[in-house]
Amino acid sequence: MNIKLVNSLVQVIISLSPEERLALEKQLFFNDSEPSTQELMQLAQNSNSFDFLHNEPDIYTLNDGKAV
Repeated sequence: MNIKLVNSLVQVIISLSPEERLALEKQLFFNDSEPSTQELMQLAQNSNSFDFLHNEPDIYTLNDGKAV
């Protein structure tokens, strides 16, 4: 184990501003094992999974329901 390197890294991390620490945490703990929302949207669009909806009747209008 490189103790000098670990101690140097600790000193650098301690010297970071709160914003810099947050950015570092995002980089360190970023989990890319699950697809992003954009990737899921692209997958759904390219897979034609929802093509059946083109044949469904439009039973609702903008006037239906309550305003949000």
